[in-house]
Amino acid sequence: MELELRHLKTIRAIADAGSLTRAATALGLAQPALSAQLKRIERALGGALFERGRHGVRATALGELVLERSRIVLPAVTELQQEAARFARAPHATACFRLGGTHGPLLGAVVDRLADVAPDARVTTCISWSERELAGLLTEGRLDFALAGTCGSASPPGAEGLVWQEVAVDPVFVMVPEGHALAGAGEVDLAELAGADWACVPGDGCFGDCFTVACARAGFTPLRMYETDTSSLVHLVQVGRAVGLCRATFPDTPGIITRPLAGTPLTWRHLLGWHRVTQRAETAATVLAQARLAHAGVAAGSDSYARWTAAQPVP
Repeated sequence: MELELRHLKTIRAIADAGSLTRAATALGLAQPALSAQLKRIERALGGALFERGRHGVRATALGELVLERSRIVLPAVTELQQEAARFARAPHATACFRLGGTHGPLLGAVVDRLADVAPDARVTTCISWSERELAGLLTEGRLDFALAGTCGSASPPGAEGLVWQEVAVDPVFVMVPEGHALAGAGEVDLAELAGADWACVPGDGCFGDCFTVACARAGFTPLRMYETDTSSLVHLVQVGRAVGLCRATFPDTPGIITRPLAGTPLTWRHLLGWHRVTQRAETAATVLAQARLAHAGVAAGSDSYARWTAAQPVP
């Protein structure tokens, strides 16, 4: 019998479980079947891999050697499979744009622009609240590009082979209902909202921590934070249940006023990511340019953002 990858996975499963019974359950096998398979593997390798005892199994010297090698071989094979999948899809990168993104209007604007510049291309989209999930999909070759973001200057989702380029940086605005006492203000001091409940969309970055720090600098601790989808966030603001936090590019919405925070204590950096193995430089440059144009268009369509931009000092 020749040793196969599945045999190494079986050995790892037995070592991790610490007993044949638990390993059989994890592998979905009957214990007699697993015992018989282990014996065949041991015959192929020339000796016992585990010592059986009252409290389970323990690797022999030969077993430790095999386990040590498996810790190198199995991840290497997984990486090879992922890279092969990326290479297999690479020739189609210019014909099909598989885009991922988090919440917000930017993804739709990018899709619209790509439809203009590449009318024959097939464009698909995937939405996730998690920047790390999007990075994983890029790494696995299941997305071509991802629009994600980070709070302030935080690092983008890390994964080997990924390239992240900045699209734009937005100030974070607050959302209040039209009848709110601060709805007519040109900008809002964060301290003026000390008694409010808050709402924002979820994420796995440091935005929540950065918001808490900004509130502490303003002299208060936020009472409550609702992390919810965009539609629910809008509803909570419209009915006066919470003050919302949003990127400045958030589209104008009936019943809601968006206002900048004095001093811009929070910012959001829009990023475009791709895998350097699967994307040609010219394709990535095209998508990045369209993403930046899309952001400019979305920003221009927001009256509150336009006013904020006009009020900024010329660099």
